[in-house]
Amino acid sequence: MAVLTIELDPTTEQILARLTADGRSATDVVREAIRLADRLRWLEQARADAERLGKDPDDLAEIRAIRQELGHPDAW
Repeated sequence: MAVLTIELDPTTEQILARLTADGRSATDVVREAIRLADRLRWLEQARADAERLGKDPDDLAEIRAIRQELGHPDAW
């Protein structure tokens, strides 16, 4: 397990104080923040991938073909 030491600016200290006011430890808050940051990065990558794929003519043709095969009403 790694140990992390960080310096907080005053604004971040205030935020941390609010987030720990319910009794959670700073460690738990930081762990949650890291997990959320990872999830946000994953979602941003998924959004970028979807946008890219949504503009790719080959992928769009394949989606149309699958929809036709499945009888999807938007296939036409």
